[in-house]
Amino acid sequence: MAQEYNRNPAALSALSPEQYRVTQENGTERAFTGEYWDNHEPGLYVDVVSGEPLFASVDKFESGSGWPSFTRPIDAHNVVEKKDFSHLMIRTEVRSAHGDSHLGHLFTDGPRDEGGLRYCINSAALRFVHLDQLEAEGYGQYTALFTKEEA
Repeated sequence: MAQEYNRNPAALSALSPEQYRVTQENGTERAFTGEYWDNHEPGLYVDVVSGEPLFASVDKFESGSGWPSFTRPIDAHNVVEKKDFSHLMIRTEVRSAHGDSHLGHLFTDGPRDEGGLRYCINSAALRFVHLDQLEAEGYGQYTALFTKEEA
């Protein structure tokens, strides 16, 4: 019984100007200004447009970059990696698979013991669902990700 996630027109129309610029116009928020770059609470980060679960706090790490950074997505099927040739460099853009939101970029300077990847994600592309709210918001199947944190 997999949840279906799609680009939600109501969520799209409710985006702030910054959220719209980042997710729909491939923007980047300024470092150290996003809501979640320094969030240390347990929970999920979901696409602000589709609600699809993207990243978990258990995979978040302090990169010093000023953006939320993760070692891996919750489910690789929910993220799409695309070559990005903007700004006179070659990078790997990260987008949500179902919402087609621009999320950020993927770099290979993450923690080596965790695979070496750094998903550098704009807070404006995310909505945080606290561990205590996962069940109520329909993400109860992801609570198991957090049991290893308490062990």
